[in-house]
Amino acid sequence: MKNIELNISDATDFLDSNALENSVGKGQEILLNFEKISHKTDQFLGWIDLPDQTTAETLQEIKNTAGQFKSELDTVVCIGIGGSYLGARAVIDALTPYFSAHKENEPEIIFAGHQLDEDYYAGLLKKLESRNYGIIVISKSGTTTEPGIAFRIIKEHLEHKIGKNKASQRIIAITDAKKGALRQLAKDENYTTFSIPDNIGGRYSVLTPVGLVPIAVAGFDIKKLVEGARIIKETTYSGIEKEDNQALHYAAVRHELYKKERFIEMMGFYNHKLHYLAEWWKQLFGESEGKEGKGIFPTVAAFTTDLHSLGQYIQEGRKNIFETIISLLSPSNDIHIPEDKDNLDKLNYLSGKRIHEINAMAEAGTRLAHTEGEVPNIYLTVPAIDEYYIGQLIQFFEVSCAVSGGLLGVNPFNQPGVEAYKNNMFALLQKPGFETESQRLLETIDQKKSNRNKIF
Repeated sequence: MKNIELNISDATDFLDSNALENSVGKGQEILLNFEKISHKTDQFLGWIDLPDQTTAETLQEIKNTAGQFKSELDTVVCIGIGGSYLGARAVIDALTPYFSAHKENEPEIIFAGHQLDEDYYAGLLKKLESRNYGIIVISKSGTTTEPGIAFRIIKEHLEHKIGKNKASQRIIAITDAKKGALRQLAKDENYTTFSIPDNIGGRYSVLTPVGLVPIAVAGFDIKKLVEGARIIKETTYSGIEKEDNQALHYAAVRHELYKKERFIEMMGFYNHKLHYLAEWWKQLFGESEGKEGKGIFPTVAAFTTDLHSLGQYIQEGRKNIFETIISLLSPSNDIHIPEDKDNLDKLNYLSGKRIHEINAMAEAGTRLAHTEGEVPNIYLTVPAIDEYYIGQLIQFFEVSCAVSGGLLGVNPFNQPGVEAYKNNMFALLQKPGFETESQRLLETIDQKKSNRNKIF
C-alpha cells in the first residue's frame, strides 16, 4: 500500500543545498532530543509515541462506548475550541459524503463552543428542538469561555427537553483525568468520561479521545486512523536515515524558505474535502511557531476556486509566499464530461475526460505557473481520502511542526500569546479578580474613542 509522499523539488530550486542539508541534520538532532524527553509529562511530547501506545483494547473501548452512546441519537453536539475541536472536525468533514450532513445510518455531528456568535446558538437551539441529541463536551479545565458558555446553554436545553437524569446519560465529558471544573461536574452528574493525557497539548491531541471519540461516534474507523499514523511514525522517527525522513525535509525546507523571507505559507488543495484538515494544519503551525516575533504565517486556499481571487497575487504579488499543496492521486468517483452537439461553450475538446483529469491538469498548470512566477511549491501527494491516509497526514504534520519550531528556536508546545485577548475580555466583562485591569482598559477605550472623534 502506498504512503503519502513529499516532493520538494519545486522548492529546493530557491535554496542553497548545503544550508538545506544542514537544517535537515539539525532537525534530526531536535527530533532525537524530543524523543528522549517524550516521557516527561511537562514537555507535552506524548503525541510522538501515541500511535504505538494506543492499544487495540483502548480503541475497542472507545468504539463500544460510542456505539452505545449514539444508539438512540440522530444528532450529537460536539463542544470544544481550537485543538479540542479542529482535529475531529477535520477528519469527520473529510470523510463525510458531499451534500450529506452525516455518514449513512450515523448521527449528524454538529460543532459548538468554537465561537461566540449569538445567532449561531439561536439557530442551533431551534434545530435541536426537533432532534434526538446528545452532547460530547471537550475541555481540559472546563473553564474555557467559549465551550463553557456553549455547554451551559445546550446542557440546560437538553435537561429541559428530556429531564436531568436522562440528559446525564447523553453527555460524554472528555477532560482532565483528575482535576478541573468539568471533571468535578462529570463526577457529580455521573457522565461517561474519557481523559485528556497530561503530556499532550490540544493541537496535538486528535489521536487521543479528544478526536477519537467524536470520530467514532460519527461512524468512522478509528483503528485505520491510528494505523495510518503508526506507519508514518515508523518512517519519521530520529533513527531513520535523515535522507529518507520526509518530515525532517518538510521542516527544513520551510525553515530555509523562512530565512529567505518567505514568511507566508499557503496550504492549497484541489479537493475541498480537505478544507478542515487545512484549518487544523493552520492552527497546528500557527500556534506552535508564532511567538517571540518569529514564525511563518499559515494560511489556506481552496483551488481552483481561490485561483480566481488570490491567483493574481500569488502569481505577481510580493514574493513572500510559498505554497504547500496536498495533491490527491484519485477521488472516489468517476464522472466524465458529456459532448454537446451545439458546443456553444466551446468545451467539446474536453468531452470524454474525467473531471479529475481536468482538475489534475489545472493543478499541474498552476504548479508550473507559480514556480515560474518565483513561488516555491512543496507537494504532498495523498493516494486517497480515507481514515488511513488522514492518520498519516496528522502524524506527518505533527512531527514536522515540532521540528520546525525547534529549528526556529521557539517552544512549539506552548501558546503564551493566546492569554492576552482572554485577559482583556475577562477584564472588560468585569470578571472577579480583574477589577484593576478593567478600569485601565475602560479608560484606554474611552481615550481611543476620543482620538477617533478628533480625526473624523
